[in-house]
Amino acid sequence: MKKDIRYICYPFMRETPSTVDFEIRTDSLTTRIGLAASLTKDIPKIYEDLMYLAPMAYHLNGSVRGKIAITEDDLQVLSGMYDFYVEEVKGRVDIFVLPQGTTAACELHVCRSEAKKSVRALHKVSLEREIPEILFDYAQLLANVLFAMAVYVNKHHGVEEIQFVSKSYPMRKKKQLEE
Repeated sequence: MKKDIRYICYPFMRETPSTVDFEIRTDSLTTRIGLAASLTKDIPKIYEDLMYLAPMAYHLNGSVRGKIAITEDDLQVLSGMYDFYVEEVKGRVDIFVLPQGTTAACELHVCRSEAKKSVRALHKVSLEREIPEILFDYAQLLANVLFAMAVYVNKHHGVEEIQFVSKSYPMRKKKQLEE
């Protein structure tokens, strides 16, 4: 009996669309993290952290269809990474910035965007099945870490951030933000 080649070459075809979309999004995220790592070998801290995050993005991927691979310890490591980079770029992220700068910083902004798309894809999966909250927490924090890394890379290379001022949304006065 002849096997249907579609099920051999395209195992995703038997999955629900939202699960497939999540896996494609996180695969893209992991690929972009790898590219960002290749562009940051001149900044060992960033490079090492990205090489840590690449397999974690795949663990996030597999945690939806398989056994949950993201733990509270993993979330704490990511939180520590976030705290480190935010402290290092203090004063540079108090504004909404354009995704620009060095090639590596721009790639990290793409990673941030891919992480945000992964959060959205995860939400769609959650409409079909129960998803542990830790996966949302991890994916959302990952987007924030990647943003802080992008700003850190620009700082390392002496590139100033460029503020984005929206024409669509009114600027909130600093006093309003403090209230």
